[in-house]
Amino acid sequence: MRISLSDFFGKRVHFVGIGGTGMSGLARIMSTYSIEVSGSDMKESSVLTGLRAIGAKVSSNHDSKNADGADFLVFSSAISDSNPEMKRARELKIPILSRAQALSALMSESTAVAVAGTHGKTTTTSMLTVAVQSCGEDPSFAIGGTLSASGSNAHRGTGDFFIAEADESDGSFVEYQPYGAVITNIEHDHVDYFKTPESVMEAFESFVGTIASDGFLVYCADDAGSQALGSSVKNIRKISYGTHADSDLRIDSIELLPQGSKARALWNGKSIGTLDLQVPGHHNILNASAALAGGLALGLPSSQLIAGLATFRGTGRRFELKGQVQGIRVIDDYGHHPTEIRVTLATAKRYATDGRVLVVFQPHRYSRTQAFIPEFAEALDIADQAWVLEVYGASEEPIAGVSAESITKRMNHGVFEPNFLTATEAVVAYARPGDVILTLGAGDVSSLAPIIVEALAKKFPQ
Repeated sequence: MRISLSDFFGKRVHFVGIGGTGMSGLARIMSTYSIEVSGSDMKESSVLTGLRAIGAKVSSNHDSKNADGADFLVFSSAISDSNPEMKRARELKIPILSRAQALSALMSESTAVAVAGTHGKTTTTSMLTVAVQSCGEDPSFAIGGTLSASGSNAHRGTGDFFIAEADESDGSFVEYQPYGAVITNIEHDHVDYFKTPESVMEAFESFVGTIASDGFLVYCADDAGSQALGSSVKNIRKISYGTHADSDLRIDSIELLPQGSKARALWNGKSIGTLDLQVPGHHNILNASAALAGGLALGLPSSQLIAGLATFRGTGRRFELKGQVQGIRVIDDYGHHPTEIRVTLATAKRYATDGRVLVVFQPHRYSRTQAFIPEFAEALDIADQAWVLEVYGASEEPIAGVSAESITKRMNHGVFEPNFLTATEAVVAYARPGDVILTLGAGDVSSLAPIIVEALAKKFPQ
């Protein structure tokens, strides 16, 4: 079903799972139009309180009556077909849209840029948004994380541009049909949906096939999957970026600093300035390059794009500093794939300088854990010590024989500790001034970061 933004005007749109990051962002954007917004979620939260403050009618439980009177129903990927509101919508023949279809409708009357990739898409979407804003534009945006600068993950802008994070996890990003796209990398993940690496590539090929004929594709020449896809695409404008000598936007003279990173940017062989970032890691140099290439593809000035990237201070749950006590820094990060963990811990090692890197990690989904047990163990052993919680199942049922303990059995510096309280006590007792502590994973492990900060303050009273 292809819906346009104007189809929602004067109608009521009901969101099932409205408390999620992506869904709440779309609801906030819709509420700025002549659209009545309602929704439901499983439990009360600050997100629901915020939505009520802008006029949305929101329930903290799922009930079939919530769908009564809606003109459209939007559901998140976490919602099953057996949800009572989904059932009611089918009974009443209310049009049912996935989150991707709803986002596609919001983008339908803008010059839309969708940022996709197995890793880095939230940060890259955020960077592109900040860079475009620095050019005097006011883009709309929908991001799977919260921009540190604005404290928001979604915004209805006054300009023509719409910048959106494109989630590949269930293949629904083929609904977006953007003017332009950025692809950071392509790797096997979301093994509950994509059974093979080839099926991931097929999904990205389908996604690229929806780009407007007069649009563009930005892809990473340093990543094998992205490079292969970019090389195979015909009949649209293409821009490659990376350290590779043949990249259209090439980066060199890279400096990886404990709390930042620098690199020279060359556009078609000519220097256009220096990326001087406040966020650390080689991966963030690549993310910034992707954002810069996307801005250039939109015809925006390189100097203002680069200046905007220099102001970027991060995104929620992406190497986010949650507190500091006696020189011990507590970082929260969303990394949940072995590749992401490897990059994050390498960055943490530089960030820690002479200190140790201590990790509390929570595997996300049984299927992903089962598929990557050796890779998780190898990546986590980059840390000086890791405490591994039990698997966060998300919407999955447990798989027989799959446990986080399978990871720690292969590690040199890993302890299996399923109890949140015991894990917190252990890392606090182990920590000493100068260390970096990371809470790592896509589940609810992030809730431990403030508890760790508070416990450190008691251990090291001022």
